[in-house]
Amino acid sequence: MAPLRRGLPLDTPRERPPSPRQVARWSTTTPSHRGLHAAEALGRLLTRCPELDRTHDLVRQFAAMLDARDAAALPNWLEQLASSRLPALAGLAKALREDQSAVVQGITTTFNSGVNEGRIGDLKLQKRIMAGRAGVPLLRHRVILMALLRRRYP
Repeated sequence: MAPLRRGLPLDTPRERPPSPRQVARWSTTTPSHRGLHAAEALGRLLTRCPELDRTHDLVRQFAAMLDARDAAALPNWLEQLASSRLPALAGLAKALREDQSAVVQGITTTFNSGVNEGRIGDLKLQKRIMAGRAGVPLLRHRVILMALLRRRYP
């Protein structure tokens, strides 16, 4: 308020930097599904930070493997991770190499545990909502009702 009282011009407002969660969401979202603001902000961010630009490229390559369900490029991708000179990505490459056969199966098969994860999430939600106020019979009843609602309204 002091600059206004003195009649001084105000600085132009600066854009607030994105949070790490926002940047991760922008990087993992398919480019065609990103909003205009997100695409522009991500573009500005990638031009300013070469490490983030390299990471973004690697994330998009992995997403392409998942979309195509083709793990043929996985060894080359892991080598790029290891040689990226970023410690977190090199550690990820090491961890993925330890169980590479499971990673290949996860990429190439159509089976997943999505339904089970959804049911577990529903159960945890109901437990949190009830917060110990009722017993197992009521919890069981609410979980069954939620499963019926999921079938009706997918």
